[in-house]
Amino acid sequence: LEMAHKVDTVLLDKTGTITQGHPTVTKIRWIRADDAESYGPILRSIENRSEHPLARPIASYLEEQDVGQVEISVFESITGMGVMAKSPDGQTYFVGNESLLVKGGTSVEEDHNALAEKWRKAAQTTVYFFTADRVIALIALSDDVKDDSVDAIRALRGRGVEVHMLTGDNRETAEAIARRTGIQSYKGNMLPADKAAYVKKLKKAGKIVAMVGDGINDAHALAEADVSIAMGKGSDIAMDVAKITIVSSKLSAIPRAFKLSTRTVMGIRQNLFWAFIYNIIGIPIAAGLLFPINGFLLDPMIAGAAMAFSSVSVVLNSLRLKTIAL
Repeated sequence: LEMAHKVDTVLLDKTGTITQGHPTVTKIRWIRADDAESYGPILRSIENRSEHPLARPIASYLEEQDVGQVEISVFESITGMGVMAKSPDGQTYFVGNESLLVKGGTSVEEDHNALAEKWRKAAQTTVYFFTADRVIALIALSDDVKDDSVDAIRALRGRGVEVHMLTGDNRETAEAIARRTGIQSYKGNMLPADKAAYVKKLKKAGKIVAMVGDGINDAHALAEADVSIAMGKGSDIAMDVAKITIVSSKLSAIPRAFKLSTRTVMGIRQNLFWAFIYNIIGIPIAAGLLFPINGFLLDPMIAGAAMAFSSVSVVLNSLRLKTIAL
């Protein structure tokens, strides 16, 4: 609270912070006609093992389609990119973003690239399901912007605060969300380490930085920020690291938190005045400052009453915070 009113730069994660954090599958494009039947159970099994926020809606979508499951012999999470898994027959599968696809060296046909580009420009996240040899499916997920996000970002900018968006999503999806919410500065394809490095860069430039996030991938950046804010519906790790938790997970609470910080610090300064002013005036008089002039000495009862009123003044002034319209 003592630092928040000084913040001049706010970094926002996308999923679960600006958006609802409840992505839904809008389309699965299987590359071959029989891929859904052959590989659907493998995809569902992989996503059931994953803890990524996008995994649950994919698994739920496949469950609704009555897709079965198979055994997974090996499972490994690849930070900021996706997951790798092996079936009992030794075949390796990957589910993740475009960065993982590029890293794996798997080629994508031009029409599938065009489809992914179309989805991204519509602010839909594209997830790839593939092997080392070929892409098996493209999955589009949509996550709506929270009702209060646009107003909250406008309120932050109205305070003179720079607003940046950092997301692990691709640049096109980031651009689409930024355009909808009025954010001028955004970065896509950000790994957890990239977000932390971005915070360090801004701090080195003299900025007072607040990082707002809700996921495991945001924990490193939250730890680096001057003021760290977690969404209450996010991961436990994010809330453990953060100095402020927005219980409602509403972005509009952040401008209110900054306003509360301003009023709190103002109250602290006022309380210091009320705590010292009686002593500053009273002690010299009690020591006989006026005695040579008019023979006046401070009655101990008046001194006691002044000390009591000093405490009452501080308490009443502090309680005024409860009346502030946030």
